[in-house]
Amino acid sequence: MSETNTPALQYRFDGPEDAPVLILGPSLGTTWHMWDRQVPELIKQWRVFRFDMPGHGGAPAHPCGSVGELAQRLLTTLDEVGVQRFGYAGCAFGGAIGAELALRHPQRVASLALISASPRFGSADEFRQRGVIVRSNGLDPIARTSPERWFTPGFAAAQPAITDWAVQMVRTTDPGCYIAACEALAAFDVRAELGRIGVPTLVLVGSEDQVTGQGEARTLVAGIPDARLAVVPGASHLAPVEQPAAVTDLLVRHFSTAWPLAVTDATGTHAAIGAPPVKPVLAPPVPVFPVAEIGPTEQPEAVGGGRPDPYEAGIKVRREVLGDAHVDRALAGADDFSEDFQELITRYAWGEVWNRPGLDRRSRSCVTLTALVAGGHLDELAFHTRAALRNGLTPQEIKEVLLQAAVYCGVPAANSAFKVAQAVIREETTPQE
Repeated sequence: MSETNTPALQYRFDGPEDAPVLILGPSLGTTWHMWDRQVPELIKQWRVFRFDMPGHGGAPAHPCGSVGELAQRLLTTLDEVGVQRFGYAGCAFGGAIGAELALRHPQRVASLALISASPRFGSADEFRQRGVIVRSNGLDPIARTSPERWFTPGFAAAQPAITDWAVQMVRTTDPGCYIAACEALAAFDVRAELGRIGVPTLVLVGSEDQVTGQGEARTLVAGIPDARLAVVPGASHLAPVEQPAAVTDLLVRHFSTAWPLAVTDATGTHAAIGAPPVKPVLAPPVPVFPVAEIGPTEQPEAVGGGRPDPYEAGIKVRREVLGDAHVDRALAGADDFSEDFQELITRYAWGEVWNRPGLDRRSRSCVTLTALVAGGHLDELAFHTRAALRNGLTPQEIKEVLLQAAVYCGVPAANSAFKVAQAVIREETTPQE
């Protein structure tokens, strides 16, 4: 650990000091110990660097709000220990960090392995909802259901010690850091950028993975120019834990062939060989389909005295606050009669007022809930209660807002508001079994 303006990550090295560095990135809710069974074989060729995400495994709880910020903290840590170029293998969230590094810092990444990964993990709504669950109930509900997401049923039943380890690993994570990581995954989407990943890439997925399955893996392979697919039989989401020998073998094969190294001087400094490597075909070739078409960058339309049109900023904020599903329904339901109104509120309510820097979103939610109680707008109160939870208000804080509103807006109005908010909070904060 070290103390800098950009907090360094908790890390450990294993293997010979003069070997090339291979980084192993963890999944959300796990620690570097998820890679324990890969290390003995990998250190025969590489100096293995493992790290914990903030608030995981006892690491200091400095939350990261984006995948890019976490990638930068990793680079800061690597700079401090003198590592410039490296191979990188990451599982799930760790894979997102790897993709971010390959896109934003391609000179640092020699070769890449993305395990149980996706260019976009589910929907933004799903991860923001998970953050609401954790904020309201703590991590215990997420911890208890983690084995179902991470392992096949047979493995979970046959390996109770590993199952218990998984539950405790999540349960002891800092909730604030976990929520921040959920927000980071909610915003992560590199589907349109996959073609710019320019390093040899192994995409590895468990055959039984129900979290980021073969569809997501094939999207990665289709979009990354120099990528190969490997499917691990009998593995779910945490494939390195469930099928350690198979995953280790695939990593050794990939990094041995896609990242050949030569000793260039007497000090043992390693450098990549310039000739293109010969890559093994780990699975039948995947047909390449366009993931997204990227057109020329358009400048925002100027409105009223040359200011940029706030519509794009408005639709972004509107989706972040209300959720994709709600906004999609509202826009899909617009017709010739109502589409101008939808455009107006997107541009001015969300692009102008909600996007102003003078109040944070928690404060704006408090004001909005109070105004809706005063006006008796119960339908809007329902979806703004959901928005308030996603903006970071707890159920207790929403109760305090409604109590305050009862004094200044009237008890009958607050009585109706409590009924609406109670139903929404119960629905939003009850863990899914």
